[in-house]
Amino acid sequence: MLFDSFIQSPLSYRMRPRTLDDVVGQKHIIGQETALYKMIENGHVPSLLFYGPPGTGKTSIANAIAGTVQKPFKAINATTAGKKDIEEAVGQARSEGNLILFIDEVHRFNKAQQDYLLPHVERGLITLIGATTENPFHDVNPAIRSRCGLIKELKPLTFEDIEELIKDALKDDERGLGNKKIKMADETVKLIANSTNGDARSALNVLEQAVEASMNKNEELIYVSEAAVIECVENKGFSHDKDGDIHYSLLSCLQKSIRGSDVQAALHYVARLIEGGDLTSICRRLLVIAYEDISLAAPEVATNTVAAVEAVERLGLPEARIPLANVVIQQCLSPKSNSAYKALDYAIEDVRKGQIGEIPTHLKDAHYAGAKELGHGKGYKYPHSYPNSWVNQQYLPDLLVGKQYYSPNQNGFEKQFYKVFHRLEELKLQK
Repeated sequence: MLFDSFIQSPLSYRMRPRTLDDVVGQKHIIGQETALYKMIENGHVPSLLFYGPPGTGKTSIANAIAGTVQKPFKAINATTAGKKDIEEAVGQARSEGNLILFIDEVHRFNKAQQDYLLPHVERGLITLIGATTENPFHDVNPAIRSRCGLIKELKPLTFEDIEELIKDALKDDERGLGNKKIKMADETVKLIANSTNGDARSALNVLEQAVEASMNKNEELIYVSEAAVIECVENKGFSHDKDGDIHYSLLSCLQKSIRGSDVQAALHYVARLIEGGDLTSICRRLLVIAYEDISLAAPEVATNTVAAVEAVERLGLPEARIPLANVVIQQCLSPKSNSAYKALDYAIEDVRKGQIGEIPTHLKDAHYAGAKELGHGKGYKYPHSYPNSWVNQQYLPDLLVGKQYYSPNQNGFEKQFYKVFHRLEELKLQK
């Protein structure tokens, strides 16, 4: 029954490494030349804290450590575990000997759990391995952090790491898919490796789903096509490799949906990006949208977007979806304007073409010896000395007098700029 249950488990679970030598990637932490590997090889496991993005192998490495030293192992999640779970872990350690306790989302560990567990960690009854996607120096309780002798950052797996993992899964007839007759081109393997952003769990999930989707009851041979993989990847909404078409297409769809004020579509695309775990790209794109597509029509949106991005960075998933939902909806339903950056683009175009002219003498810097003899600053009118802090004088070079880069529209708050702009233009004509 246990074997049947294991076989029915997801491929990503079955392919978890059993010892450190089975671990793919993260050689900077558990490579054979590292201090940690040598300690574990000699049977010593210090309390550890792993942090890094989802799918980088935090749970897998903890499992592999326990398998290498052949010690009892228990895994819990701090978001769902209670004091009773910790008491059970301590009881298991008392009956079986030193226990390796893996706590996922350790930054959510509450005080009651902590107060009960940490004395047993200090006495060596339990070896604690904590894991978090957050920065442990900001988000993990100092009491827990201080008990962890080593704090290690896991990086997203490389393309080569993911490719190796996929090939291992295809060959392994005990835990993987080696007992099936699967035909899969190298380019299709590379597609999965390129499309899951260094996330091992996601890569194995895509592989398993693509194989299942390609099975034909009447044929023993399973041919996995690129089309099948692409469909599985797209349905998962992964952030993908930086050069991947799907990655950029999803971000483009998000921006165009917001620009077009389509709330439903914008929420759909941001949901797909969230499921891919790529908060960095989402935040960067929302900041661009705030200034590129909304801009002067609703200046407060840029402020709110910056605040939302800061909240996302502090919260991490899954809570990060809350400020993201707020800012995406606000951006969608806000008035739009692109006049500001378009104005600057026109000015940059002139500069690149050499249309610059001589700086007016009355505007030149006059705060140094000899400047007055050159006429710098002569005739300059100080606006604050005039009513409404405005006076009519020339600011553009002679070559560009009369040039208009900025043309305000009348959407949202920019109506106010439109009025001020045209009033100033009228005053300029009243010489």
